[in-house]
Amino acid sequence: MTDHKEIDDHSGVETTQHEWDGIKELNNPLPRWWLYIFYGSIAISIVYWVLMPAWPLVSSYTPGLLGQSDRANVAEDMMALQADRAEHAAALNEASISEIRANPELQQFAYAAGEAFFGENCAPCHGRGAQGAPGYPNLNDDIWLWGGSLDAILDTIRYGVRNDNPNSRYSQMPAYGADGILGEDEIANVTEYVVSLSGGDVDAAMAARGAAIFGTQCSACHAADGTGIRDFGAPDLTDHDWLFGGDRETINATITYSRFGVMPAWEDRLDSATVRALAIWVHERGGGEE
Repeated sequence: MTDHKEIDDHSGVETTQHEWDGIKELNNPLPRWWLYIFYGSIAISIVYWVLMPAWPLVSSYTPGLLGQSDRANVAEDMMALQADRAEHAAALNEASISEIRANPELQQFAYAAGEAFFGENCAPCHGRGAQGAPGYPNLNDDIWLWGGSLDAILDTIRYGVRNDNPNSRYSQMPAYGADGILGEDEIANVTEYVVSLSGGDVDAAMAARGAAIFGTQCSACHAADGTGIRDFGAPDLTDHDWLFGGDRETINATITYSRFGVMPAWEDRLDSATVRALAIWVHERGGGEE
């Protein structure tokens, strides 16, 4: 039996005798340039197998004649990076905020490092842009519960809030309703007074009754005029910034059940230079105090 060659009528080229929907496949040879590249790639791959790490073994791999190791290169680069950071970190630990601002290189290092560490450690609660969320402070404004100087922010980050660290920031608001300190009507009156402190429309009679209760129950922490006391982490009730919400329902719930937000002590998790870089980043981003 002899092979039957089929020639395409239009091109005069032999076909492979494969046909799909009336379209015949021509048996054209591959371009020489393509073949040269293909054969060259095979040759290069063989040379690569010999010179470079390539073949996996049971518990290792062939090292290649050149002894190339990306892992060793990365380790070397990381050591060089750590050495460079160590120099900047040492300077960062010693410098004041004014000295950092006067040193563009150190300022750039502190801000870049702080931004990176914030994204890794703080963004899950405070948001990628530090905009905060209900129960998590907005770090872009200039409102600080415990103080907005670099040292105050540094202490807050270093020791955290309401945790097991002995130096933690700590405050506790009574649960006036849950603990039976005030009745529902009294809490409603205090709520009305708190709303009035920030300029909201209120029932004047209820607010007046609430003012008297506020004076005996709340002013010790929030101050007589409601502007708050930083030593206690007690917020200013006269502005329009609310950590958990400023509507009547939320304020009433806060007075009734209290709040107890917790922030970890980062000194237990990060080195001192990292904590300081975070403090500088937060201080500069939020328009921190001197």
